[in-house]
Amino acid sequence: MQHALISGAAISLVCSVVGLFLVLRRHSLFGDAMSHVAFGGIAIGLFTKVYPIWTAFIVSVLAAIGITKLREFTKIPADSAVALLLSSGLAVGVVLISLSNGFTLDLYSFLFGSILLISIQDMVTSIALCAAVLIVISIVYRKLMYITFDEEQAKVSGLDVGKLNYLFVVLASITVITSIRLVGVLLISSLIVIPNITAMMFGKGFKKTALISALVGVFSVLSGITISYVTNLAPGGTIVLISIGTFLATVASKYSMMLIKGKGEKLVTSMVDQKQ
Repeated sequence: MQHALISGAAISLVCSVVGLFLVLRRHSLFGDAMSHVAFGGIAIGLFTKVYPIWTAFIVSVLAAIGITKLREFTKIPADSAVALLLSSGLAVGVVLISLSNGFTLDLYSFLFGSILLISIQDMVTSIALCAAVLIVISIVYRKLMYITFDEEQAKVSGLDVGKLNYLFVVLASITVITSIRLVGVLLISSLIVIPNITAMMFGKGFKKTALISALVGVFSVLSGITISYVTNLAPGGTIVLISIGTFLATVASKYSMMLIKGKGEKLVTSMVDQKQ
């Protein structure tokens, strides 16, 4: 539990930070695409008897760089590039699974997460990767902000947008691979997207939105791990359900405040009319 909680907190933090840039750049499904590419990499690792996380990491980084290069040359839309990544990764995984005579227990744990079984070595590796991603993002934070909100203006101002995009997709790939142990291949996208769209409901600036997103992500992961341990439920699904519940509660709260504010404005208007 200690390993799971520490690793989960670190992973949720980096997912929130990287996810905010992805959501603002309208690449919300990039995490989903990379997770399916990672699935293909994991299948390659299991098929070749190599540690699956390392093969998933190599395949994901190469795929992310390749698809970015392809977009530069062909100008295909971002959503089409995501679909290409998603389908190719899934296809590779399915073919290799069929060649190895079906699912194995290891593959099942990668698909749905196995954070409660995480070892000290995996915990240290996860924390180190999360720290590395956050440090790099803090160094190029302003440049990433610039290309996120106005890529064309960033090019005009002299920024090397191409290299920054390559760097960011590599960081996003590392984030996805690190998150596999937490929620599994099938649920990674939700961990990246849901805390950020929840934070955006508050209508704050970038830094405050990033802080709220991180708090929502950490809360969802820690409470999800704890509840799943007590109730013997799947950790990945529990984490995502809590994250969705937090989002729905935020939406309901905002809608209620809008109704109260609207009724208050109508009441003030009515009182003014009566006095006149």
